[in-house]
Amino acid sequence: MQHKKLFSLLVLVLLCCPAAARAQQRQLTIEDIFDPAKRINFGGSPPANLEWLGDGESYLQSKTDAGVTQLLKVNARTGKAAPFFDAAKMEAALAKLPGISAADARRLAHRASYQLNPAQTAVVINFGNDLFYYVLNSDSAVRLTNGPEEELEEDFSPDGRMVSFVRANNLYVVDVATGRERALTSTGGEKTLNGRLDWVYEEEVYGRGNKRGYWWSPDSTRLAYLSLDETPVHDFPVVDHIPRGQVIEDTPYPLAGDPNPLVRLGVVAAAGGDTRWVDTAGYEPADLLVVRVAWSPDSRRVVYQAQNREQTYLDLNAADADTGKTSKLFQEKTLAWVEPFDDNPRWLKDGSFLWRSERNGWSHLYHYSSDGRLIKQVTDGKWEVRGIEGVDEAGGLVYFHGTEHSHIAEQVYRIKLDGTGLTRLTKTEGSHAASFNPTNTLFIDKWSDINTPTEVRLFKSDGSNVRVIDENRVEALKQFKLGTPEFVRVKTRDGFEMEAMMIRPPNFDPSKKYPVLEFTYSGPHAPQVKNAWGATTYMWHQLLAERGYIIWYCDNRTGSGKGAESAWPVYKNFGELELRDLEDGLSYLKSQPYVDASRIGLWGWSFGGYMTSYALTHSQSYKLGIAGGTVSDWANYDSIYTERYMLTPQHNPEGYRVSSPTAAAANLHGKLLLIHGAIDDNVHMANTVQFVYALQKADKEFRLMLYPKSRHGVTDPLLVRHMRQMMTDFILANL
Repeated sequence: MQHKKLFSLLVLVLLCCPAAARAQQRQLTIEDIFDPAKRINFGGSPPANLEWLGDGESYLQSKTDAGVTQLLKVNARTGKAAPFFDAAKMEAALAKLPGISAADARRLAHRASYQLNPAQTAVVINFGNDLFYYVLNSDSAVRLTNGPEEELEEDFSPDGRMVSFVRANNLYVVDVATGRERALTSTGGEKTLNGRLDWVYEEEVYGRGNKRGYWWSPDSTRLAYLSLDETPVHDFPVVDHIPRGQVIEDTPYPLAGDPNPLVRLGVVAAAGGDTRWVDTAGYEPADLLVVRVAWSPDSRRVVYQAQNREQTYLDLNAADADTGKTSKLFQEKTLAWVEPFDDNPRWLKDGSFLWRSERNGWSHLYHYSSDGRLIKQVTDGKWEVRGIEGVDEAGGLVYFHGTEHSHIAEQVYRIKLDGTGLTRLTKTEGSHAASFNPTNTLFIDKWSDINTPTEVRLFKSDGSNVRVIDENRVEALKQFKLGTPEFVRVKTRDGFEMEAMMIRPPNFDPSKKYPVLEFTYSGPHAPQVKNAWGATTYMWHQLLAERGYIIWYCDNRTGSGKGAESAWPVYKNFGELELRDLEDGLSYLKSQPYVDASRIGLWGWSFGGYMTSYALTHSQSYKLGIAGGTVSDWANYDSIYTERYMLTPQHNPEGYRVSSPTAAAANLHGKLLLIHGAIDDNVHMANTVQFVYALQKADKEFRLMLYPKSRHGVTDPLLVRHMRQMMTDFILANL
């Protein structure tokens, strides 16, 4: 009788709530995730590019209604918003200028973001190969340049009176009041870049997307700039085969062991005149990297970081801006390499500065006097400071983000300048990214965890909550029955604790045996196990989990992000230790009764593509591998990244040989799918072609897919859909 009542109740629930019963039953499809016409926005639309205004009480946020974008000034504490400027006035002002159509003016007046002057009262706009200046809410705009040549890397001087830019690889400034233009350099050309970075300096030193190679002095009187001589650097051809007449890009690209660009650091007056070259006589020109540049607050010194090409040390130097004479403040050395941070010295009002270093194996903050004398180590422990967010000198506090609470989820902290009072400000488990206001009284926090897309909140600097800016609820996620991710720790054979994550199928049955697909990157200090929202690749992994696969992430020690000391063991020999750790992770997996040890696959891109190719040529642990954007021989990759970890091929020939999947092609085991962008200018397609050639000569079968018009990542939505469907089919057929 009791069973009948329960059955009747269940029928009643299903009849009353059929939508609820079906809500968790929908299966993911490739179209849901990748089809440009049908895909679901699983990450939601949290506000992006929130920019604090100078008052510290408001920020900028763009809003789009009916296809029209407006930039709003938002009161941080209340959320009350109003237009930041009169877009109609900007539109009318721009439309008056020759060469700007009414439609162009409308688009330019409704952008989501602008390059503002330091006072946040005017903007510079780069449009149609020219620069335009507009004072917000005024009735007229000014054309700053007028010519066919393109202006690049534009920036305001700190006082807002000038705009600097690079044209034809020479550095210029233009006075916004008079329109007077001055060329500050004249030697720029195809082989000499003044104030603009080349491929390898952008990619491996200053950061992808940042090609600006000059820096204003705080008093707006001078600019420091890099001059890069590409003459010694070999060009590498990249061929676009889609046009009937193929297009060849010849890019200076220094392969490991080949000549680098020759770099000089100069100082030039904004008013014009000769360049004063910084004295780098203590370094061999062919062995010198200038990896960061900044000014002292008094504008008297150019403070720059210099390394040898194999990056076994880093010098923090200060050069007199008048004479170019250099003095060394101190030198960084470790047991292996020194990798430069994005940070420059964080100057304090008394002339001292904060500095981030990995000298003891973990990234921590140090307090130095202006002459390079160590005052105190501010943070310490088996965790990392990942970056400084702000300094409240009056309160004696430093705000930063780091891993003291969790190696897989960054949190926001504060500590006193004397090293006491470490406090975690963000309490919610998951990953936090903070943006502090100029007065260090408030911060905007972007938070997510593995199950939750990014949410945005406002906090006081003591960690107390002010308000929710955007909860970013993604209702579409409720339609799908997703697997529940589980974080675990797995010890290697010698006791290192690796972070790992498993996604089981939604209808997991522990009595069954499941195949496993492992995702890896494995590169030095580049963890993939994170308690953070994982975007489209995470959703694709969920799709595979729905189809009966266990998804496995396991960060090998050198890729773990657990301090530089965890990465140093890879020095001079890629592949071997990483694979050993991955296999130790597999030993844990295989000990689980629900894992089918005969059906384990591996996939990854870039270094992860290399790791997959290496694993399938140096192990029999994997039945299948998908390798995208593979480095098949480290002699094929760029000098600065590769030599940091491997030295040059001339100094470490055996390390390069034993690290090469191409050299071990005859040992291929398992089904291998190679994928490469046909115009990849980062990891050149030559890597995959050479690997293919070696596999063919060894009579090994494999699959290959090239994506035309694609570089290191496949980004065309139609090609992405094709690629993910192909990868899915390959896994379903072979695993």
